Amino acid sequence: MKSKSKQNGSPPLSHESVPPAQESTAPPLSIVGIGASAGGLEALEQFLRHVPENSGMAFVIVQHLDPTHKGLLPELLQRATVMPVHQVKDRMPVEAGCVYVIPPNHDMSILHGVLHLFKPAAPRGLRLPIDFFFRSLAEDQEERSIGVILSGMGSDGTLGLRAIKEKAGLVLAQDPASAKFDSMPRNVINAGLADLVAPVEELPAKLLELMRRARVVTAFVPPLEEKTQSGLEKIVILLRTKTGHDFSQYKKNTLYRRIERRMSIHQIDRIMSYVRFLQENSQETEILFRELLIGVTNFFRDPAAWEHLRKNALPLLLKACPPNGILRAWTPGCSTGEEAYSLAMVFKETVAHVAPESGIKLRLFATDLDKDAIDKARHGLYPPSIAADVSAERLDRFFVQDGPDYRIGNDIRGMITFATQNVIMDAPFTRLDILVCRNLLIYLAPELQQKLLSLFHYSLNPDGVLFLGSSESINSNTDLFAPIDSKSRLFRRRESILTAAKIAFQPSFVPVLPGISQETTMLKPAVNIQSLADQVLLQHFSPPAVLVNNKGDILYISGRTGKYLEPPAGKVNWNIHAMAREGLRFDLGTAFLKALRHKKAVTVKGLKVTEGETVQTVDLTVQEIQEPAALRGMVMIIFTDVATPPKQKTARRSKPGEAGSAKVAELEQELYQCREELRTTREEMQASQEELKSYNEEMQSTNEELQSANEELTTSREEMQSLNEELQTVNAEQQSKMDELTRINDDMRNLLNSTEIVTIFLDNDLHVRRFTPGANKIFKLIPGDVGRPLSDIASDLLYPEMSEQAAEVLRTLAFSEKQVCTADGRWYAVRIMPYRTMKDIIAGLVMTFTNITSAKELEKELREENEKLRLQLSAGGPS
Repeated sequence: MKSKSKQNGSPPLSHESVPPAQESTAPPLSIVGIGASAGGLEALEQFLRHVPENSGMAFVIVQHLDPTHKGLLPELLQRATVMPVHQVKDRMPVEAGCVYVIPPNHDMSILHGVLHLFKPAAPRGLRLPIDFFFRSLAEDQEERSIGVILSGMGSDGTLGLRAIKEKAGLVLAQDPASAKFDSMPRNVINAGLADLVAPVEELPAKLLELMRRARVVTAFVPPLEEKTQSGLEKIVILLRTKTGHDFSQYKKNTLYRRIERRMSIHQIDRIMSYVRFLQENSQETEILFRELLIGVTNFFRDPAAWEHLRKNALPLLLKACPPNGILRAWTPGCSTGEEAYSLAMVFKETVAHVAPESGIKLRLFATDLDKDAIDKARHGLYPPSIAADVSAERLDRFFVQDGPDYRIGNDIRGMITFATQNVIMDAPFTRLDILVCRNLLIYLAPELQQKLLSLFHYSLNPDGVLFLGSSESINSNTDLFAPIDSKSRLFRRRESILTAAKIAFQPSFVPVLPGISQETTMLKPAVNIQSLADQVLLQHFSPPAVLVNNKGDILYISGRTGKYLEPPAGKVNWNIHAMAREGLRFDLGTAFLKALRHKKAVTVKGLKVTEGETVQTVDLTVQEIQEPAALRGMVMIIFTDVATPPKQKTARRSKPGEAGSAKVAELEQELYQCREELRTTREEMQASQEELKSYNEEMQSTNEELQSANEELTTSREEMQSLNEELQTVNAEQQSKMDELTRINDDMRNLLNSTEIVTIFLDNDLHVRRFTPGANKIFKLIPGDVGRPLSDIASDLLYPEMSEQAAEVLRTLAFSEKQVCTADGRWYAVRIMPYRTMKDIIAGLVMTFTNITSAKELEKELREENEKLRLQLSAGGPS
């Protein structure tokens, strides 16, 4: 019976079980990318041989092929499967139940399910076609992308599978033990990318089962229903208990997708069953923790954004930095260090181009929650596939070849301090010039994003640079950061009178003093006669005005604006456009946009505002503020009343015989006088209230000064805590380096001791720098002789020209080797070679002394035996 597949690999459903309305809708196609190299033909044949005909998936094969030979792979693979096998042609659409093979001498990409071919840009030997296709597959299929890596040499495919992993796709790898060449699958497994590892013949069945289970989980547990929410919360609690890290503020959908994939791998249908599985298997908790960290990155991700950083942002920071100064930078969530090293490389390039003689240095702190990722970043060793992201010029300048891999050079490595840190809970680094946080915020809930952006603002110096990922933004925090290049997500820290009020530190590292709010408030100046006079002027003689931001949110009100503004009913909304009375609202909105657009004052005259039965004529002025700098970008709105001409009253004419007209006029006059007296009394009472209010504000100001002093002490404590965190980070880095150096010294000492070869290291002046045990059997060396010329040390060797020979080797750089005897009959093979550093600089000589006494004695015995035989033959004649 034929079957149909659904998205994410649903189980086959018979025609009888599918309603007619559903049959007409084709499910999204599942596309499986397969990468292979050396030994890949056999692995591909075994893989395809075990794929059922009705799998409902399409398979796109990318293999390293000889570009000069005709591709025979489709014909060879067709023998192993009943599915049609096609060699890809440009713009070929992908269909279910088919196999597609890349043609020789091409790169391949996919867009909307259609395959596209490109001529390779990289020279032969440096091409990475598997990475190229896997990356495009991840972008095109996102969470439905599937990558399989089979037998092959090198590391092609690892970076592409990182992209698939980042999109929450599925990654499978052949068991290295069953691979003819295990380099490619082993690299994927060591990078922690493989969701499933199995022999190649078992991969198809496991893939189909994984996708079927994923569909079952989605069908039985609708995301974020009550049971699902309860299960997520319990999983978060288990993670916090066993790892110490809280994922409650991560995006729920992201958490659920990662958990759903782990459920599929373990063939668990319900989330509560997975909760029990976590309780019973601590190892699974650790695996899920690492899955949630999403440690996916690469060098120079979004190259155009890094180019804007190099051209637009860094030169401004270098210009503001004094000669021989230090720029401070921080990359939270650095994963395995690629972006931290990218920043260091871009900095070196910018300094060399903009300020080569300035002596400015970079001090970069790189932190991440994942200790294993930090350890990899510290080692700075990356596979050859990074050539897809790092130019040949940068590879030559900033990296050192270490076998097939690339190791970060010492000048770049020395700029960076790596440390484990929870950016949400731990104290931040402060006084920063650059903060690079790319593709971390997208995984966090909006509330936590807001807190981290406020934290980043606190950590940066004035005009410091914030560099976010391509899918991230500052949202509504335009008063905290101004764009340098919005497309590249480069922002500059802004100074504003309101920024302090938005800073909300995490409770884990901010001490709360009794009676003191955690929100930082603005420090108001003490009230004096001048300020009181200014207040009277503003209240009685200056026109009413309102200060707003560029979105119209009210920040400050001067004077009485009740005639012009009225709070709307419902939820409190302090936006000028919502509060403007009828008669002002339309013209205010138009003038506001013009003022922002043209950067000049806009005046609208003769507006009529109605309050009750009163009609007031108003002139409205809207102007964007440029000075002072603290108010730059804000808008001032000024209301000016205009006298309304009184209506002409027609004199009442008394008709003949009308009585009391004079009395009525008198009463009207008295009423007018009473009203005037009442108005005067009311104004006097309001003046008294203003005085009382002024005294009250003075008391409040005094109280706020005391509160500000307490907050300054709190801030100082925070800074000290941040500095302490920084020192601890540096100490941990130095301790790690010392431990590594100790291990290397131990290895070298054991290596030299095991060879029993005496070694002496000399500097360029032929002075002793170091020697190994056993050197005292040849020279009269003691530890105090380090730094003395070797020629001054007494020796048992009958080698008077040794010093001249050493000087000659240092001059010509050609090594010397000679067999030398000692006074007591021992023999040594003396070898003199130049001492080369990692930077290929000659820093002295290395002299090795190998004891060959036994060989010489054996040689002597053989000569004597040969001589005896020769004499016997000579004496006896021919036999």
